[in-house]
Amino acid sequence: MKQIIEELEKMNIGKVESEVSLDKYTTYRVGGIAAAMVYPKNIECLKKVLQLLKENQIAFKVVGFGSNLLFSSKRYDGIIIRLDEFNDLEFLTSNKLRVGAGYSLVRLSMQVAKKGLAGLEFASGIPGTVGGAVFMNAGAYKSDMGYVVQDATVLTPDLRVIKLENKEMNFHYRTSFLKTHPGYICLEVVIRLDKGNRAAIEEVIKDRRKRRMDSQPLNYPSAGSVFRNPEGMSAWKLIDDAGLKGFSIGGAKVSEKHANFIINYNHATGEDIKSLIEYVQQKVKEDCKVELKLEQEFVNWE
Repeated sequence: MKQIIEELEKMNIGKVESEVSLDKYTTYRVGGIAAAMVYPKNIECLKKVLQLLKENQIAFKVVGFGSNLLFSSKRYDGIIIRLDEFNDLEFLTSNKLRVGAGYSLVRLSMQVAKKGLAGLEFASGIPGTVGGAVFMNAGAYKSDMGYVVQDATVLTPDLRVIKLENKEMNFHYRTSFLKTHPGYICLEVVIRLDKGNRAAIEEVIKDRRKRRMDSQPLNYPSAGSVFRNPEGMSAWKLIDDAGLKGFSIGGAKVSEKHANFIINYNHATGEDIKSLIEYVQQKVKEDCKVELKLEQEFVNWE
């Protein structure tokens, strides 16, 4: 691995950091040490990185802001790839824009609001990147990325750059083509919005921010909603009905403020959080006869 990292450093493909503690790069604030983290400067550099890793059969994971990931405490003997440099934003028309996968979704929602463009208000409280949001079809308030993405430029497993139209992206509740085909990497997307009233849009964002502050445990590390809402039901209500609000394992706790949030309230490990997630699933299945499906992704647990 040391040789691979040295090779990456010589390739002039962007910043390379070795022996990186992943707890700084996930919103749960947990995770072991990764052998290296690489920030490719552009698509060609990304391709070179992936070519080298594939030729040498080195594990890798592309991550955004780590706001939907749960890493174990084990060492990740592979390369973490971050697309922070993929952060261009270009307005193509008065209501259409192209944006890189590494761009902050919260920042984007604010930028378009200033231009009086409606359709991304739901994203103003989702602390991820555009690429991560497209990957999992992030959403809130009965809207999601599938409603606004016109097309996505992606890198295929054989390192070809292709464009997928909205229909080909197969957006459904908290999933997409990218999630079911993990070898594909989102590079950038074209988003189409509606013209609206800036003051009204900003008022909606302000109102939703207040609702989040009032209803979510934002003062502790978490990764947002842990489980998908089963059809016609709310995951938080099922967890509450199972009497699990405030239940804890190690330093991880089911939030008393919002039962579908698990918080790192006292130096939790990834193992504490995973154990608690699995316990909640089991208890809700026993008590409510409903199988909760995970919205978050477990990484490095094999």
